[in-house]
Amino acid sequence: MRIATYNINGVKARLPRLLEWLDETKPDIACLQEVKSQDDGFPIGEFERAGYGAIWHGQKSFNGVAILARNAQPVEAQRTLPGDPEDEHARYLEADVFGVRVASIYLPNGNPQPGPKFDYKLKWMQRLRARAAGLMAAEIPAVLAGDYNVIPTPKDIWSSSAMLDDALRQPESIAAYRTLLAEGWTDALATHYPQGGVWTYWDFQAGAWQRDHGFRIDHLLLSPLLADRLVACGVDKDHRGREKASDHAPTWIELAA
Repeated sequence: MRIATYNINGVKARLPRLLEWLDETKPDIACLQEVKSQDDGFPIGEFERAGYGAIWHGQKSFNGVAILARNAQPVEAQRTLPGDPEDEHARYLEADVFGVRVASIYLPNGNPQPGPKFDYKLKWMQRLRARAAGLMAAEIPAVLAGDYNVIPTPKDIWSSSAMLDDALRQPESIAAYRTLLAEGWTDALATHYPQGGVWTYWDFQAGAWQRDHGFRIDHLLLSPLLADRLVACGVDKDHRGREKASDHAPTWIELAA
């Protein structure tokens, strides 16, 4: 089973590239972030014609998450992250697909920091930790997949001295991410590429793609039951270089049956 996460940066603007990727790689499950579409504008018909069922949680102009399943219909388990009834951002969606619980996550960026946006990021990560703990306690085979907006280690960015003032590299952000791992979740790419140097994002600005100035912020965290089934993982880097592509590349895992 192949499960992928892809910050598409606008599902309508990138739809040709997204459908191209689905056709070429045929993931069984695809978690999308930054859909940037209201619910009634989500192009469900295009995905159904491509052979995918879908659920989505949209928001006008920004945020938005979705889960696609090949030749199947995801069964929604949770919409929005519990813990803050006033949070209206469309950043979290959870579903059961093919016997696996999958969450599509668009974690807050947190810039500028310090400030209210960074505070919101850290509180959101606390809520994610609580939800993850519930899944772990229930022994549900789960994947927490998405754009975490956290660069976990200096090996996960093109230069260890780059972006040190950015919210993605703050000690508090990294500590919150490491807490998830300490509580039993496995970072799939970090496990298979311990040397680092694997990027999932290249900014549109300053020639970042051309100079390979990227970093890793798209992560797939596996519960113990699924970590034991992990056989491969990677990044579809070539899709980042295509015309009118997202600034992220699709990131994926493969699980044994």
